[in-house]
Amino acid sequence: MKPTELHSEPDVLIQAEQTPSPDSSVIIGFPGNGLVGSIAVSYLIDVLEFQEIGHIRSKFFPPMVLMSNGVISIPVRIYAKDKFIAILADIPIQPGLCYEVAKTLVSWFTSIFIKEIIVIAGIVTNEPEHRIFATVTEKDHLETLPEACIPLEIGNISGITGSILMEAKMQKIPGIGLLAETVNAPDPRASASTISALNTYFSLDMDVSALLEQAESIEAQMHSLAEDVSNSNADDMQKREMLQMYG
Repeated sequence: MKPTELHSEPDVLIQAEQTPSPDSSVIIGFPGNGLVGSIAVSYLIDVLEFQEIGHIRSKFFPPMVLMSNGVISIPVRIYAKDKFIAILADIPIQPGLCYEVAKTLVSWFTSIFIKEIIVIAGIVTNEPEHRIFATVTEKDHLETLPEACIPLEIGNISGITGSILMEAKMQKIPGIGLLAETVNAPDPRASASTISALNTYFSLDMDVSALLEQAESIEAQMHSLAEDVSNSNADDMQKREMLQMYG
């Protein structure tokens, strides 16, 4: 009797129910600083009514799934609409897996003849201006950026964003990183600024008012929390002073 052969699957596997249109633009959002990429790409998918066509899985992803209204959602999903592909993740990609995920993604992009890759992420600075910094895989691409984008002069991009852009450069696929200035907390306002940049770049007309409303709500909650912490610290200080009086 012939022994059963066990075939191990690749570390990262892409499964798609249909092949997206050739010459599509890919827009990617993974969790990171301010959740900028995740919020922006999720909003893009909802507003433009993308269709889910597949997913990415790995035995090295966290053993978890997310639910919405009682329905399970695969953590890393692929969507498509006309000449767009969107990759949206609910889980962060651990540093040790970034290379494999980026290589697998870009190899798939090459096989379906995509036009360009745009990765959206957040960058933490000490300024609250919500500027959009940008980096490209080739110098010529700087001329195609929206006027609002500021070329990032020097620095490094780590994690999955940097890995995808590096792999895109190696495979000679035009790649753009849109890095929105953010604080390290959920930041719909920063995501809205990247959506505005996409509006200009692709001549779209996505309304960002809903994102700005979310931003105002979160900012109000953060302000209230900061006041609570400040009042709590003041109470603690007063108690310590009273204790010192009787020490």
